[in-house]
Amino acid sequence: MSKFPIGLQLYTVRDDLAADFEGTIKAVAGMGYEGVEFAGLYGHSAKEAKEICAKYGLDPVSAHVPFTDMVADPEGVIKEYADIGVKYIVIPYLTEEFRPGQERFKEVIEGAKKIGSVCKKYGIELLYHNHDFEFVKIGGEYALDILYKEVSADLLKTELDTCWVNVGGEDPSEYIRKYAGRSPVVHLKDFVMPGKKPEKMYALIGIDEQKQKDTAEAEAFGFRPVGYGVQNIEEIIKASHEAGSKWLIVEQDMPALGKSALECAAMSIEFLKKANK
Repeated sequence: MSKFPIGLQLYTVRDDLAADFEGTIKAVAGMGYEGVEFAGLYGHSAKEAKEICAKYGLDPVSAHVPFTDMVADPEGVIKEYADIGVKYIVIPYLTEEFRPGQERFKEVIEGAKKIGSVCKKYGIELLYHNHDFEFVKIGGEYALDILYKEVSADLLKTELDTCWVNVGGEDPSEYIRKYAGRSPVVHLKDFVMPGKKPEKMYALIGIDEQKQKDTAEAEAFGFRPVGYGVQNIEEIIKASHEAGSKWLIVEQDMPALGKSALECAAMSIEFLKKANK
């Protein structure tokens, strides 16, 4: 097997980007990452983002873009990222009213078709990045599988987040294999969960406005640099090869082990330099 190119989801180092966008991009490149996945441009134009990536030899692989932004202005939003040169645009997260089991989940299905069609016009592939809430069953099927059944593969492909697949109760490697040929980008995310799953899970990733207050719950789940948690990273990499994936993207929603976000990102890539064979 050949080595995968490894990128970093820049949400991992969001506070550093807000303080020093170019300096953080430079640091990420210096660690050995080959590409980046955007989660916002921090006030920079598409031209500036493209030039900064080129300056430090990073491929602008992909971008997480809010679903509602893309539905509201698909042409404008997608063109902006096309101007950067991304190959993939990703629906990253669904706020509660759009999640499976809610009436507006059907809008996600129809919206993905619309956004995917515009992406095709610009030579970009639309991906969906899951959490664990898609692993609820509707009529005996996971909502995530329903989404991929309802929206054709030419309009929507996967960006399976291996942490959330695991938390959702499934084997990440087997789920990657399940979507062979439809999994161009795989999210490598490691974690520990010695106790029960926290009720307020998304307070732990910096999204939920209601902050996690229960220390016992917070300690029941924690993100880790890749290779420092429970995930079988070598098997996930093997499955990604078998599925025909093109990129592996590291993401760590919150730093851990007393390290900064940049230090955690460096730990992940150092582990992968050995595991990614």
